[in-house]
Amino acid sequence: MVQATLSALRERLLALGARPVHADHLLRRWLQARSLDGGRHDAADFLPRTLRDALPALREELAALARLASEHPAPDGSARLLLALADGQRIEATLLPRQGLCVSTQVGCAVGCRFCMSGRDGLVRQLGSAEILAQVALARARRPVTRVVFMGIGEPSHNLDQVQEAIEALGTLGGIAHKSLVFSTVGDARVFERLPRMRVKPALALSLHSTDAARRAWLLPRAPALAPAELVDAADRYARASGYPAQIQWTLLAGINDGDDELQGLKQLLAGRHLMLNLIPYNRVEGSGFERPGWDRAVAMTRALNAAGILTRLRRSAAQEVQGGCGQLRARSVRGEAEPSRTSAAPA
Repeated sequence: MVQATLSALRERLLALGARPVHADHLLRRWLQARSLDGGRHDAADFLPRTLRDALPALREELAALARLASEHPAPDGSARLLLALADGQRIEATLLPRQGLCVSTQVGCAVGCRFCMSGRDGLVRQLGSAEILAQVALARARRPVTRVVFMGIGEPSHNLDQVQEAIEALGTLGGIAHKSLVFSTVGDARVFERLPRMRVKPALALSLHSTDAARRAWLLPRAPALAPAELVDAADRYARASGYPAQIQWTLLAGINDGDDELQGLKQLLAGRHLMLNLIPYNRVEGSGFERPGWDRAVAMTRALNAAGILTRLRRSAAQEVQGGCGQLRARSVRGEAEPSRTSAAPA
């Protein structure tokens, strides 16, 4: 399969007679979920005839990049979207409360985090930048989106060229504030080298999950072998360079990383940093062997960290009620199992 990239899409538009200004116009309208043949007062006078004639086929090609297979809304206002790609592969995107969207960057994942369904079958293939952007266009056709987080299926640092191209497009043509584009990573040296050089500098989210190097290596078996202190240092440097705090992501696992040892480790590791800690109770996966801690314990940890001067927020896991933790919908579709709380569907 030829990778569906934004660069290839631009080349196709230029081959149809578009000048750069025409290509930007069409891509801007696509990313903002507006009609391709609108704008510029009279698009018929603005776009070359060859390009106008190709718009119906172009609309179909863009729509085929990611189609809605099923939607699973939750009481908190979030909704998990199972999406079908042009080659039949499935990915997930999540509509979040307060106009947020979580997008996937790969089909499958090579990191193999023990508590995550996304990497159970390893990496299937990379997403092209156009496929990443198609998730935003589809979501915006359903509701406003002003914040995009790259935290869905896949490890963005393993598809860095395509993710960077998507971020640049969203921060310019997509009209999304740079600090509202959040690049999530388990920690890869290339991220800390390349993100500071980008024209659109996204916010950073570091998936840490433990301050103990051995425990973290067990939880994230194929993540780069960088010590937690080294990762936090790099995240702090980037946060100060970009001007907005980095997020430290911490999936709370009962009996694993919710103990007093980790609490003390976080106080030592994060003190004085330009960082914010997100404690996220585990989104259960049947048969995983992991459980989420009691809510009282999660609240106690949050209060203790804030009292110690560590800016900490306790997050509620999106789509817990519909068994929609990251990768669960795709895994069920691959196995041919029934999907819970299915409220709408489109042909794959």
